[in-house]
Amino acid sequence: MFKKLYLVVAVLIIASMALAACQQAATPAPQEPAAPKIKVCQVTDTGGIDDKSFNATAWKGVEDAMKELGVEGKYLESQQQTDYEKNINAFIEDGCDLIVTVGFLLGDATKAAAEANPDQKFAIVDFAYDPTLPNVLGLTFATDQAAFLAGYAAAGATKTGKVGTFGGIQIPPVTVFMDGFALGVKYYNEKHGTNVEVLGWDVANQTGLFTGNFESTDDGRQLGQTLMDEGADIIMPVAGPVGLGTAAAVQERGNAWIIGVDTDWTISASQFTDVIFTSVLKKMDKAVFEAAKEVIDGTFKGGVYVGTLANDGVGIPEFLPGRISDDLKAELEQVKADIIAGKIKTTP
Repeated sequence: MFKKLYLVVAVLIIASMALAACQQAATPAPQEPAAPKIKVCQVTDTGGIDDKSFNATAWKGVEDAMKELGVEGKYLESQQQTDYEKNINAFIEDGCDLIVTVGFLLGDATKAAAEANPDQKFAIVDFAYDPTLPNVLGLTFATDQAAFLAGYAAAGATKTGKVGTFGGIQIPPVTVFMDGFALGVKYYNEKHGTNVEVLGWDVANQTGLFTGNFESTDDGRQLGQTLMDEGADIIMPVAGPVGLGTAAAVQERGNAWIIGVDTDWTISASQFTDVIFTSVLKKMDKAVFEAAKEVIDGTFKGGVYVGTLANDGVGIPEFLPGRISDDLKAELEQVKADIIAGKIKTTP
């Protein structure tokens, strides 16, 4: 009798335990609320988001962050310089976690907004402040180093003994390319006993050719034709979309090459690949991506980032077949190593 009673009680206990376990298993564990997306917002200069230059390259950094880091990305295009302040303020009101402003010309508007909104994080491409601002990261690039390589290569490849360059507006982010290019030509001359001439830029006097804008492809075409008329067979325009007009002029005339800037023009302006000698790369996409990552990681702080050959922030791509000789390629590798080691000066 007691045995039967014991068995009944045991069965009931086991059944109740099983029922409790089922009920516990059926109850879903509370889930942590999803973390809100970081919002990265870009304000372009007047060249627009699809300028195939620094606005487009900076935006690629935002797009990469959207794909790889899961951020939300937005942009506002500035149609005129008076839009800079308005667009920045619109993004502040929109609650953007990081506002990326693009270009030297946005320097004043970015600084004013940063000082008025000390909790707002900013990154500005092609500009930095001295003294630095605690909530602004200046993304700058030693493009003189990469342009030096392009100038050295151009001096070694020219058939006419003349190469050319011109800029959009005479501001430091433009002239730094022209300085490096001209000094690269000079260094080649010193090493080889040649006398390749640079048209369009006098390093010593800091004077040269400028269109006065970053938009007019007609101006780029005209200056390209002028430089070719004067004998230049390799031309480096440092003027954003203006340079596409130069590339068209070179392609139409033939027997000359174009050097792209900011991006690899065989990709961003592939219609001109047949006349592209090389490109001077300013890896703004990489810098913008890293700034967004720092916001996510909680490590963002103001200051200055400088892209160099050493940290792969600037460079030139592999040369396409038929551009330069193997011997010149080997020389360029040594020149690059010497620049990184500090043995060669790439600025005036």
